[in-house]
Amino acid sequence: MICEKPKKQQKKEAFFLISFLFLLSLISIKTLKKVDIKDIRISGSELFSQDDVVDNSSLTFPTRLISVKTNLLEKELKQNLSLKNVSVKRELFPFGLKVHINTRIPIAYGEKILNNEKILGFIDKDGIFINKQNVDEKKLNKFTIQVFGWNERFKKILSEIFIGLENYEFEIVKITFSPDGFLTVEEKDLSTILLGYKPNLINYQLLIINNIKSEFKKNSFSIKIDNIDLTNPNKPKIKVFKP
Repeated sequence: MICEKPKKQQKKEAFFLISFLFLLSLISIKTLKKVDIKDIRISGSELFSQDDVVDNSSLTFPTRLISVKTNLLEKELKQNLSLKNVSVKRELFPFGLKVHINTRIPIAYGEKILNNEKILGFIDKDGIFINKQNVDEKKLNKFTIQVFGWNERFKKILSEIFIGLENYEFEIVKITFSPDGFLTVEEKDLSTILLGYKPNLINYQLLIINNIKSEFKKNSFSIKIDNIDLTNPNKPKIKVFKP
């Protein structure tokens, strides 16, 4: 003989079933609902607005929430706003897009040429160029380093130089890349240093710079340097001013 479930239990199961179906229906409706600019919520930075998200992405409004390609949106915002990282999530409660932003921290002034136009900005420790409009300049201290001729392909070598500044005792105040990639730096006491075209030599060249700086400090040389040629770091050439 099969025992029937108590009516109380049957009502409880029916309630949970109805609740589940209602929630499922609500989620489906919300997912298909169109999201608009006002439904974008930004966290992590007060510098960027909802309009910045729209202007720097391929996103068009209104659009269904389920249609938003979050990975593509993250990639576009990270690239176009020079961000360290960005996370985009679809949310049903509250409804909309949640955009969390991690900004980059500038450590140097920067200048690049784009379509024959000089663009001013900043550089972070990873060698990434940050446009001026993407930085809250009121919160910045004055920098002692300037970078000229920035290009995407110079990111790694810039990062290596910044690491060297943290680990060594020299003080580079100016970094210049020519249009064809020739690298020149200016050290506070050693003046102009020619490093050349070979980025794979940069760590060895930085070590040589540090050794030369240490020797000058230790022996208190009074000569005035015109430039140092380290394009061949195994054969440094020091040119001094002649009276």
